Amino acid sequence: MPYIVDFENVSTAGLESSPVAEALAGLRANEARYYRNKYDHVFTVSPASEVPEVVERVSRILRDERDIVIGARPLEATAFDVDGLQMAYVFYESGLSINVMYSIDGAKRAVGLKLAEGMEIPEELAPRFKFARQKSKLAGVIRGSFFVIKGEY
Repeated sequence: MPYIVDFENVSTAGLESSPVAEALAGLRANEARYYRNKYDHVFTVSPASEVPEVVERVSRILRDERDIVIGARPLEATAFDVDGLQMAYVFYESGLSINVMYSIDGAKRAVGLKLAEGMEIPEELAPRFKFARQKSKLAGVIRGSFFVIKGEY
């Protein structure tokens, strides 16, 4: 069942099994606030088990582009189109959030990686990426990185 992410009253609903559930909920709310403010889009997530095609698409891009397989269990996912961009998000139990941005015209393609405050960098990502820090009122300190998608998906 889809869940509208409320960035004013942050909830851990759907993320309770994460050891950093509150920080991950803040990270999810931070994304919801961004899409509401920039695009007037309501950020809605579903349990990952209800949208396996979204999880598989993100997993396939990671595997094909960088030979990365995420070890953590996906908890929630979403996919939507906004302002000419196809977006997909997966929120993992470890506190990791991965988004895929793919412009419909193919001009912009990237994968964003964000780590909730309090989580360690996953071993599958540690040697490959440097993470920059960003402060957020909702999520505390977010560490993020990205890479450009070269293939066609």
